[in-house]
Amino acid sequence: MRSVKVFQRMAERSQIEHRYSFLQPHVDDDKLDAADFYQNEAFPSTQARMKFYERFAFILAKRTLDQLDLTGTTHLITTTCTGFYAPGLDFQLIKHYGLPAGIERTTVGFMGCYAAINALKLARHIVRSEPHAKVLLLNLELCTLHLKPAGTLEEILSFAIFSDGCAASIVSANPVGLEIQSFNSDVLPETEALITWYIGDQGFDMHLSGKVPGAIANNLPLVMNTLLDGATHSDIALWAIHPGGRTVLDAVRAGAELEERALIESREVLRKFGNMSSATIMFVLQEMLNNPKKTGPGLAMAFGPGLTVESMRFVL
Repeated sequence: MRSVKVFQRMAERSQIEHRYSFLQPHVDDDKLDAADFYQNEAFPSTQARMKFYERFAFILAKRTLDQLDLTGTTHLITTTCTGFYAPGLDFQLIKHYGLPAGIERTTVGFMGCYAAINALKLARHIVRSEPHAKVLLLNLELCTLHLKPAGTLEEILSFAIFSDGCAASIVSANPVGLEIQSFNSDVLPETEALITWYIGDQGFDMHLSGKVPGAIANNLPLVMNTLLDGATHSDIALWAIHPGGRTVLDAVRAGAELEERALIESREVLRKFGNMSSATIMFVLQEMLNNPKKTGPGLAMAFGPGLTVESMRFVL
C-alpha cells in the first residue's frame, strides 16, 4: 500500500497530464486494454509485441505523413527503438505513397531519445552533398508496447513517463522552417549504466536510473562550451530541450544555468504528450515553429543511452 501511495504522489508530480497509446483502453477498470493485449499474469512475448508493432506502426506513420507534401522525396530516414521487422516500415511507406523504388533509405535504430538529432545530422550531410535532395524524416515510437510486470518502484515510474508518438519532417535546401547550423555529441563519463535498453523475452527491457538527473546536472557545466559551439548563453534565444521527464528538465535548467522561461515549450510537450522517445524533441521544435514570436538562434539538446548528449544549433 505504501508503494501505491508513493507511486500516486510521484505520478502527480510528473507534470504529465496526457499520454497517448496505440492501444485503446478497456471499458472495464480491471482490464488494461480493449484488445486484451496485456493480461495480468500473462504478458505477451517479444514476438507478439513485434507483431503489434508491425500492425500499428504504419497506421500511425500514415496519419502523420498525410499532412506533408512528399512530391520529389529523394531520401527516407526513419528512427525507432521500439520495434523492428523486415521488409520494414520504410518499404510500406514507399509502396503506399508511390515513392521512387530507388529512394535512398536509412533506419536509425535503437538510439533512444536522441535518435532524431542523429537523423537530422544525417539529413543535413545529405543535403550539403546533394543540394537538390529532399529528405523525409520519420520518428516513430510505440513505447507502451513494452509494458511489463515491474519489481521496483523505479521500474514502474519509468513506464509512467513513456508514451507513443510520431513526428515527420522534411529537410532540404529550401529556406523555410528552421535552419540547421551545426551538431555536437558528448558522452558523459561513468554514466553508461544509467540508461540501458535490451531485448528480453517479454519485450524490451528498459532501465532508467534515478541517478540520470543528477548526472546531467553535474556534467552539463563541463560540456556546455562544446554544445554552444562558440556562442554564449546570451546568444541563444531558443532552448529546445528533450523533456525526458520533469526531473530531467529540472536538471538541465540547473546544469545549463537556464531561466525557467527557456523550458516553456519542453514542459508543454511533456505535459501534453509525455516522453515519446525519439519523436519528442521534434514536438518541442514544432511548438517553437507554431509561435511566430519565437525567432533567433537556438540550441536543441536530447539525452539517451551512453549517457549521451546530442545537440543541434539552429536558427528560427
